Amino acid sequence: MNEVMSRLLALAALALFAAALPAAAQTVLNVNTALSTDDPMYAGLERMKANVEKRSAGKLAIRIYPGSQLGKDEDVLEQARAGANVAVLVDGGRLAPFVKEFGIMGAPYLVDNYDQGWKLYDESKWLQEQFAKAPAKGFRFLSTWEAGFRSMTTKDPLNTPADASGKKLRTFPNEMMRWTLESMGFNIQIMPLPEVYLAIQQGTVTGQENPVDTIFSNKFYEVAPNVTLTNHVYSPIPLAISEKTWQRLSPADQKAVTEAAKIAAAHSRNLIRSNDDNQLKEMAAKGAKVNRPALEPFRQSVQPVYAKAKEKYGADVDAFLKDAEMVRKSAK
Repeated sequence: MNEVMSRLLALAALALFAAALPAAAQTVLNVNTALSTDDPMYAGLERMKANVEKRSAGKLAIRIYPGSQLGKDEDVLEQARAGANVAVLVDGGRLAPFVKEFGIMGAPYLVDNYDQGWKLYDESKWLQEQFAKAPAKGFRFLSTWEAGFRSMTTKDPLNTPADASGKKLRTFPNEMMRWTLESMGFNIQIMPLPEVYLAIQQGTVTGQENPVDTIFSNKFYEVAPNVTLTNHVYSPIPLAISEKTWQRLSPADQKAVTEAAKIAAAHSRNLIRSNDDNQLKEMAAKGAKVNRPALEPFRQSVQPVYAKAKEKYGADVDAFLKDAEMVRKSAK
């Protein structure tokens, strides 16, 4: 029996056991994240934990598993779909295997700043329709947390897409991201986040792409000192919970979890936006070379991505791009 299946069966067994307990028994919700305990956003999870446990008068408890201790995001989502008492902070693009249209969320250069990004995720009619599909697939969204805009850390300088040509870059498994990075000229390598630092150090890849907060907390700038602010993808992190677990909660406990998740999400948004400049300064002080290149060449290089997306997703791409365009015009 492989490791993923073992985790799945163990957590499903825990879920069944919890369901059989008396109503007064404490329910434990296991929250998985790829973040480390050093990541500032981890404090948001701790805040959510305290809020949930207080608001539920101790009937609910949260256990946080950093560093993907319960498995890769995709595996934990499968655990959630099977009914395990799990929730996961996961990049929206990783949800595409479950709701196909989520793949469009990772399209490049949708928004230019945080205000636009928040407005898009809170108000886009198309996005709300996609979120509403999740319960039928075995999980539900509680709130949208912030990760920031994705940028590059590479061993060699990256000033234009020409500098990316033929370089091997780590990313996560997402088709839209693959199209984006390959359009820029990169060869891509998929691997779990905890393995990336060593892979760069050993030369397996020449760099990686992630939001500033993740670059900082994982110290990728130590092994790939060229931090290039390409801002190629806006990358919020939805918090998803098992739908079967959700339905086992009382209405009062559902309210406690939802309110705590929204409070923590607002905290993460403000934290990430306020931290970007300080983290970049600290990385620069430790030897990183922070580069703010002209973005137009990168924007032009990824134009083929939209055509590929339309071939696969059809009119949904136009609907989401229309919402993004409206947001860019209304929130400069």
